[in-house]
Amino acid sequence: MMTVNEASKLAGVSIRTLQYYDTIGLLHPAGYSDAGYRLYDDTDLKRLQQILLFRELEFPLKEIRRIMEHPDFDQAKALSQQIELLTLKRKHLDDLIHLARRIQKKGENDMDFKAFDTSKIDEYTEKAKASWGDTAEYKEFETKHGKRSASETKAVTEKLMEIIAEFGPMKEKDPSDAGVQAQVKKLQDYISENFYACSNDTLSGLGKMYAAGGDFTKNIDAAGGEGTAEFINKAIQVYVK
Repeated sequence: MMTVNEASKLAGVSIRTLQYYDTIGLLHPAGYSDAGYRLYDDTDLKRLQQILLFRELEFPLKEIRRIMEHPDFDQAKALSQQIELLTLKRKHLDDLIHLARRIQKKGENDMDFKAFDTSKIDEYTEKAKASWGDTAEYKEFETKHGKRSASETKAVTEKLMEIIAEFGPMKEKDPSDAGVQAQVKKLQDYISENFYACSNDTLSGLGKMYAAGGDFTKNIDAAGGEGTAEFINKAIQVYVK
């Protein structure tokens, strides 16, 4: 575990930035010291890496959070997109450097403006953003979320965590147990009613995300006990088959 000061120095960001990420729900610490200072584990630092890669690509914090909390968020897919965007940006910078050197040699009469064209970067960026938000499920979620007050949103989220926590005492059972499978159905129905239409494919993706590490796994295990996220995923995969 790293203190907020150590994480700040390692990542090259200010302590204030890490505190702000926590405040807006983008990066929560794994825990707190006896003195009340934030503590970060390896999972937190991996998430921070991904956040900072998005920031290098000039994604707004709100957009980053939306992408990373998307039901279908895939770290490998996100990394591939980040690599592609960084590669395009490197080519853009190389073109600008080449143009500047030409101007230096030839003088100010070199009227070439092609190096300033960022259309490819802009186009790929929009496609990357759209791939995480341009789904019927996400649009439905946005519609329902926009109609709720802060207190209503809090109540709906707390009820979801209650349903998830109910898996905790079931962990000793087989994932295919009738009671466990009934709990999966209860989870699916609640998500469909309060967030978005949760098909079996979507539910399968959620299960994998729950068990993939990061804040989702951490919060689920905090609610139902260690191993709950992995157990829910196993139960979901049985259910969808």
